[in-house]
Amino acid sequence: MAQPVRSFIEVARNSHFPIQNLPFGVFQPQRGRPRIGVAIGNLVLDLSILEERGYLDVVKEGIVLKGPSRQQIFGSNSLNAFMVLGRPAWKRTREIIQHLLAAETSTVRDNAELRDRVFHKQTEVTMRLPARIGDYTDFYSSYYHAHNVGTMLRGPENALMPNWKWLPVAYHGRASSIVISGTEVKRPRGQTKTPESSAPEFGLSRSLDFELETAFLIGPGNKLGTPVPIERAEDHIFGMVLMNDWSARDIQTWEYQPLGPFLAKNFCTSISPWVVTLEALEPFRKPLTRQEPRPLSYLDRANDSTFDIHLEALLRTDAMREPHVITRTNFQNLYWSVAQQVAHHTSSGCNLQTGDLLASGTISGPTEESRGCLLELTWRGANPLKLPSGETRKWLEDGDTLAITGWWGFGRATRSAVVALQGRPFLEAGRALGLSEPALFARHVVPKFHGRA
Repeated sequence: MAQPVRSFIEVARNSHFPIQNLPFGVFQPQRGRPRIGVAIGNLVLDLSILEERGYLDVVKEGIVLKGPSRQQIFGSNSLNAFMVLGRPAWKRTREIIQHLLAAETSTVRDNAELRDRVFHKQTEVTMRLPARIGDYTDFYSSYYHAHNVGTMLRGPENALMPNWKWLPVAYHGRASSIVISGTEVKRPRGQTKTPESSAPEFGLSRSLDFELETAFLIGPGNKLGTPVPIERAEDHIFGMVLMNDWSARDIQTWEYQPLGPFLAKNFCTSISPWVVTLEALEPFRKPLTRQEPRPLSYLDRANDSTFDIHLEALLRTDAMREPHVITRTNFQNLYWSVAQQVAHHTSSGCNLQTGDLLASGTISGPTEESRGCLLELTWRGANPLKLPSGETRKWLEDGDTLAITGWWGFGRATRSAVVALQGRPFLEAGRALGLSEPALFARHVVPKFHGRA
């Protein structure tokens, strides 16, 4: 089926959701339960209704499941049942949706009753976590991020640990504190210790940071004890989200040795609501930069690749009317590919499961403006950011709003986003923190201090 280039749904030229994108997510209408949808323009297409009408006979292993035996997939409150079906089903479902939305297809276009039921305005629905996330792994795959942080700690001569260019370094995160973009983020408490102090103290973090990351969701898993060959690794990847791995740097500095971060990372991780499939990213696949030394054979895939995804972080303070771009980077700045991450993760025999989230780690580039967190942007607080409002920032302060966005393509007509949808106002300490937010950004809010613990 040829990919249509135009939909009967009016989509603005600068929209993050043209018919070439069609990311999947879980939404809840004002009246009704959560179900699965696809973003098109400023609307959500309700896949549970299309499934109910028989338009989405899901293909599994080449067999169309019809009639009474047809699986009810899209009325679920997570993507897990769909993700486990594998790439042939994902690809076929995407093709059917594109065909139904195409300008020349009359099935939905000319059926007023069906259109009224299947389309919801994005501003009138609530987005939910796209998957039941059982486990979460955070990699450390950006050379520039690892080199910058290592330089701060050990100097440029010993910036990278001896293993860094031999394997994709990672740690296991906390899945229970992964939240949807726009969810309230509370400043964490923990132990901190300054070099001058003889003992640590317990209290609110004063060095709160963001980390610009991406992450991918696992579709079919692998059996315990059965590694995934790198040639088949991408068959296990459903799609990608944007991620902000909130970090408390002062807590991290004291606690991270010898086992790595704990409370500094486990309090909250935000992901975008829409999952962009690898099929949507396929036109923007690029060769992976040559790795030296050459990876060991289980990590060495001929013609391994990455994706050309532009990424930005924007900061708005209470004194600013508009957000200010503080980071511009690209997914191509990752040294290790997604296939290498899956292959290494499972090489021990570890069994990945449907819904597992594997994150890239902070994505930094070679220039100062491409650094993906405040730790690097301010060089551990030594060079505060200067904002258009005249303010400076070493770390995120009370009332700051942090947005992450991503897109790919050439020209506004093909611009697509990994994330869209605004955050929601929330109640904190009995009062609402209202935000005026454009629909292009996923907002993450740093709430006010409540005083010291």
